[in-house]
Amino acid sequence: MPDGAMQAARPVRFRARGFVARRHPAASVVVFLALIAAWEAAVRLGLISELFLPAPSSVLAALRELIEDGTLRDNLAASLFRLLTGWAAGTIVGIAAGFAIGLSSLARAAGIPVISAIYPIPKIALLPLFILWLGIGETSRVTVVALGVFFPTCIATFGAIDNIPRGIIRMAQSFDVPPLAILRKVVLPAALPGILSAFRITAAVALLLLVAAEMIGAQSGIGAYVLAQGQLMQTDHLLAGVLVISVLGLLIGTGLSWLEKRLLTWR
Repeated sequence: MPDGAMQAARPVRFRARGFVARRHPAASVVVFLALIAAWEAAVRLGLISELFLPAPSSVLAALRELIEDGTLRDNLAASLFRLLTGWAAGTIVGIAAGFAIGLSSLARAAGIPVISAIYPIPKIALLPLFILWLGIGETSRVTVVALGVFFPTCIATFGAIDNIPRGIIRMAQSFDVPPLAILRKVVLPAALPGILSAFRITAAVALLLLVAAEMIGAQSGIGAYVLAQGQLMQTDHLLAGVLVISVLGLLIGTGLSWLEKRLLTWR
């Protein structure tokens, strides 16, 4: 066989990997443990003041104390109520408004200018105004969270609808599929990935607004607890509260990942 034919018969190495993401769980664990160990060592060696940055062991001891005396349970229950209520209200209204803007030219013409004007306003800056309108109780704090969730949800929803190929909708219309069936079987499944992706953003926004709102006039909640411990210079308890917020955000992200896998099995 000629040399040229032998070279042509050699298998070609597969190069089209497409930047496929690979899982490296061990790497994240090693880096995290290394940072914690360096932090602990720096405090114990006196390189960092215990007053300004307590050791991880001190933070865990403070967290255990919060769990045992019920302080964590009471504050976490208050925060979860505000978080879930505000996020659910903002999400439901945001999805409804997003579908209206995405499907109706009149709603788009009326809604987009209003959203563009109000969305850049920091929602926490409106809390004093809501307190004047709604009182200093739970309603004002829940409203701030709901308002902060509404705008990203609405924008992501009508953006996802705009990205749906119109040929798919026209095809369904050509077969005389009823409008509600098109909405339920074509528009909603196609827009669902974009809406679920927005949930990650809105969950983080809701958590940030919740902590900030609880620091203004609240008597309970993780944010109020962190603020109180900071004023008392109890930095170990302060960081224990911050750790709870971090774990809460991690659990929310894990729950949203599970929800995506359940609802997007076809993808």
